[in-house]
Amino acid sequence: MALETETDSIVQQFEYSDNDVNKAVKEFLRQADEGLEKDGTSLSQIPTYVTAVPNGTEKGLYMAVDLGGTNFRVCSIQLLGDGTFSHTYNKVAVPKNLMVAKKAEDLFAFLAQEIKKFLEEHHSEDFEHHIRRRMTVSSPDGFRDEHIFRMGFTFSFPVKQVGINKGTLIRWTKGFDIPDAIDKDVCALLQAEIDKLHLPIKVAALVNDTVGTLMARSYAAPGKNGSVLGAIFGTGTNGAYVEKLSKLKKPLAGDYDQSTGEMVINTEWGSFDNQLNVLPTTKWDASLEKDSLNPGFQMYEKRVSGMFLGEILRLVVVELLNNPEVSFFKDENSSSNDRGSVTIISRDSGLFKQWGLDTAIMSTAELDQDPELTGLRQALENNLHVYAPAYEDALAFKKVAHAIGRRAARLSAVAIGAIVLQTGKLNDKDVTEEDPIDIGVDGSLVEHYPGFRPMIYEALRAIDGIGEEGAKRIRIGLTQDGSGVGAALIALVAAGMEKNANAEYIGELRSTSKAAAATDGSADEKATNSD
Repeated sequence: MALETETDSIVQQFEYSDNDVNKAVKEFLRQADEGLEKDGTSLSQIPTYVTAVPNGTEKGLYMAVDLGGTNFRVCSIQLLGDGTFSHTYNKVAVPKNLMVAKKAEDLFAFLAQEIKKFLEEHHSEDFEHHIRRRMTVSSPDGFRDEHIFRMGFTFSFPVKQVGINKGTLIRWTKGFDIPDAIDKDVCALLQAEIDKLHLPIKVAALVNDTVGTLMARSYAAPGKNGSVLGAIFGTGTNGAYVEKLSKLKKPLAGDYDQSTGEMVINTEWGSFDNQLNVLPTTKWDASLEKDSLNPGFQMYEKRVSGMFLGEILRLVVVELLNNPEVSFFKDENSSSNDRGSVTIISRDSGLFKQWGLDTAIMSTAELDQDPELTGLRQALENNLHVYAPAYEDALAFKKVAHAIGRRAARLSAVAIGAIVLQTGKLNDKDVTEEDPIDIGVDGSLVEHYPGFRPMIYEALRAIDGIGEEGAKRIRIGLTQDGSGVGAALIALVAAGMEKNANAEYIGELRSTSKAAAATDGSADEKATNSD
């Protein structure tokens, strides 16, 4: 009974009421407006220079790379023009030492090498062809017409963007810490390493993964009203939405299309309420914060995202283990364990290491409805080396995991609900259950955590200004490969802008190239004219 009582007390501390949700929504809206007016706020509200979303008819072959956290992806996307696409990709884990490298060059050189490997594996003909062309065509501006692939660079960290392919890093998150890269243009850093390898690539667009998710969702499911928000709920969390230019009060550097009257805004909502005006804080949140790489930042993310939920659960579990008043994962003798054994925890268990409890086990706990919690108990053995866990212990683990996950889902609804209210779309008569406010989401929590989206909807129904009827008019749809496809779509937009700007120059370059090829021989002529 002592364990059950203590567990219930812990669960209560993670409760996030309807009243709490509404207070947080109001504060989110206040901080959102503040971010649209000036820089240096918790919600950065970063202009992306993307002023329209797709309609599903776009076509072309584009490349995309995605540095979103622990993995780096390289892919080529064929947009088919009917809301569908085909793609090829490679994925590789980013070495831990490069996440905290002394020089930015070390990380970006690794990324460029992975791009080279991808080209050699999947586009070897184009790669070889490009190398031959480099030897026959030149210009004072450095082979401008030779870039075969335009590439979107999904970079899921806070940047100050000053153009569609220019942005300086504000700070690292998600375990990265390379001070040398701060205040540098990340597109230029990657382009420099690409150029060292003589790759046929131009970094044409800088894309936050949430912007990519929004673009990909709009391409695949445009609907009458289009998508208004792209959100990530995975290793980290963030959102990008379509805002009226009239609400964007802070000055904008660089060129952008003003004709649509809108611009996609990258909220960087992971840092919502860094001041802790409304965010809940338990002693386990405080403990995680004290030992984090970036104390005082990403306070919302540390209560919502997959990178941190497992660590919060681990801290609770360790406290229970150390509590002499309760029996948790320990037995006086085998008679107190329904397995007729005693629970043994290996010294190597992830329970005793920071970040040693993978959030994925929370999904296992949520999913397991077996009367004896067989699946969860097996996962405790396999993943955490907790051998012969008793039913009561597994049940306590499940209850705490659910409480942490439910709080994260309701906090997720705060951001989603606030953005829906910010857009004013619920006042649009064209928005109905048949043609609703469309929101694209991606990430491990919304994809793999059982019941996460239903718990979001439960909280949305409690938000003033949305309610039961408003929640019915909001469609939250999973967007697969949002960062890759979205990056390709923005690279397409960037290529169109570049094409218009450089049409005259490129025409002159091609004329010069053809004349040179006619003089130099048929082999060079074939290489040049195949553009």
